[in-house]
Amino acid sequence: MHFFKSKRNWHVPTAAVILIAAGVLILTKIYPAFIPASGETSTYKHKTAYSSTSVSVAPSSSKPDSSSEPIPNIYSGNLNSPNAIMVRLSDNAVIMEKNSDKKIYPASLTKMMTAIVAIENLHSLDENITLSPSIFNALYKADASMAGFLPGEEVKAEDLLYGVLLPSGADCCVGLADHISGSESAFVEKMNEKAAQLGMENTHFENTTGLHDENHYTTVKDLSTLLAYALKDSTFRKIFTTPSHSTAATNKHPNGITFRSTMFKKMKSTSVNGGKILGGKTGYTDEAGLCLASLAQVDGKEYIFVTAGAKTGGTPAYNISDACEVYNEIDKS
Repeated sequence: MHFFKSKRNWHVPTAAVILIAAGVLILTKIYPAFIPASGETSTYKHKTAYSSTSVSVAPSSSKPDSSSEPIPNIYSGNLNSPNAIMVRLSDNAVIMEKNSDKKIYPASLTKMMTAIVAIENLHSLDENITLSPSIFNALYKADASMAGFLPGEEVKAEDLLYGVLLPSGADCCVGLADHISGSESAFVEKMNEKAAQLGMENTHFENTTGLHDENHYTTVKDLSTLLAYALKDSTFRKIFTTPSHSTAATNKHPNGITFRSTMFKKMKSTSVNGGKILGGKTGYTDEAGLCLASLAQVDGKEYIFVTAGAKTGGTPAYNISDACEVYNEIDKS
């Protein structure tokens, strides 16, 4: 009879059990709302200088969700360029984009691929290359931009590379292609192979110079992939960031030739908020519009910015002013 001596004591554990069960039921309702199941995404507020936008963040072990909203742009103004992309090189994060997957004609931005493929296939930067007279007639007829070398000129490979990227010399592009692959068309095959290796899925090259061809196309996103890759090469980076270069003496130019970067010579200043523009490559054809691929350092980090399709006009030119404007916003974000 001692077992039932106190009914009051018998009800205490029963109440406790009921309270615990209720607590468990409540937690099972609330807990999933805060902790995502494996493979799901959580959501946070990402603030920019202009807005606060919900952004889906995929777990680090999974691929980004294709249905996720894009990262908010650091720049909300109106660019002159209809196609643009900015990438932070430290983590390859896209921090600004505008129609970056749309087909464009790259004009002389093509020469970034020409340069990096040449660098990777030359035996030595010091080797001498003779520019065949056959190179020049077609380029003169097409009104291609030239570095200033002459038919039959013997030029160091390194000086031809500077001629490709600084004055945008088509003579240098075809000269390197002929020397490395025997013909421009064979060299272009290497360019397309490199594009495929880099995952440039919306790109196809027909020439080394960027002269217009309907089958010579890309996107600014693909060009940003190319530039990010090429800048890892010390020779490419050195040339890409050089404002001017004087070549060695040649059989046709005993005093050499001095090149100036087509980007730097159009800029009044390379300074931007928190940093400076380090280098770049311009491009233009009637069909491509004004194009620019550039590199800048802001607050100790490097960024690349690629634009295409801007109309002519403006002081500075619209491709240059777009770059300066967007780089200036990084320090404010």
